[in-house]
Amino acid sequence: MRTGGAQAATRGQDPAPRPRDSGSTANGGPAVDARLQRRVQRYGWDRAAQDYEGLWQGQLAVAQRALLQAVALAPGEEVLDVACGTGLVTLAAAAAVGPGGRVLGTDISAQMVEAAARRARERALAHAQFARMEAEALALPPAGFDAALCALGLMYLPDPLRALGELRRVLRAGGRLGLAVWGERERCGWAAVFPVVAAEVASEICPLFFRLGQTGVLAQLCSEAGFGAVVERRIGSVLAYESAEQACAAAFVGGPVALAWSRLSEQARARARARYLAAIEPWRQGPRYELPGEFVVVSARAP
Repeated sequence: MRTGGAQAATRGQDPAPRPRDSGSTANGGPAVDARLQRRVQRYGWDRAAQDYEGLWQGQLAVAQRALLQAVALAPGEEVLDVACGTGLVTLAAAAAVGPGGRVLGTDISAQMVEAAARRARERALAHAQFARMEAEALALPPAGFDAALCALGLMYLPDPLRALGELRRVLRAGGRLGLAVWGERERCGWAAVFPVVAAEVASEICPLFFRLGQTGVLAQLCSEAGFGAVVERRIGSVLAYESAEQACAAAFVGGPVALAWSRLSEQARARARARYLAAIEPWRQGPRYELPGEFVVVSARAP
C-alpha cells in the first residue's frame, strides 16, 4: 500500500484514459524503461520504509477499510496482498481470516517486507507471511487464493494490466479482487509535491500515476484482465497533519519521492519545502494542514 506519484506525471496533465498504454509518458514522450522503473521503485521504497507507516497510516485508513469491506474476508480463507508495504492491510486481513486461514503479503521492497514480517511477529500472527516479489510476475502457483488485494500499489507498476492478469491467475474460480488507487489529480492536494521535486532532480517514477484514478479506467482494466462483477467506488477524504514539518515529512521522506529527495542538497531541500508549503497553504488551519484526497476502490470476481 502506497502513496504518491512521479516525475513524468508532474510535468503535464495526465492524458485521456488509455488503459493499455502503460508505457507512454504523461507528456507524450518516450516510455520509461520498465526495468528502470522497477529499480527506482525498489530503492525508493527501501528508503521510505522506516518513516512510511508513521506518516501515512492514518491518512490511508479510510481506503484500507473500504477495500477490506468490499472483499468481505471470511475465517479460514487464503488471501494474497500485493504491494503490501509495511503490512497494514495484510495484518488486518490476517485478523479477519483468523489462524485457520493464510495471508501472504508481497512487495518489491525488501525493507518493506522486513518491516511487515516484524510487525506480524510482534502480533503473533504466524499465519501472515511475507515475500519480496514483483507484482507483474508472481512466483506463485495458479488458483491458490480465495481473495487478492492491492491497496495503493497498482499505479506504480509499469504494466498494471499484466499485474491484474497475474492476480486473476492466482485466484480460485469465484475468487474476489479488491483494489485501491488514488483518485483524480485535482482532488489530491498533496499532488503538488511532484512538480516541486521534479524541478530539482529527475525521478523516473510512475509516468501515468493518476491515470488509474480517472473515472472508469481501473474498472475497465479489470474487465480487460478477465474479471467480472466489477464495481467502482470513489471516496473523498482529508489528509490531516499536525504541523508543517509533518506534512513535509509525509510528502518527501515517507513516500515515493524518497529516493529523489535523498539526492537533493540542503539548499534544494529548503527550496522544495518552501514551495510545497506555499502550494498547500490554502488547506492550512493554524499550525495544522487538512489536505483533500480521493481514493478509488474497485472490487471484482474471477470467473
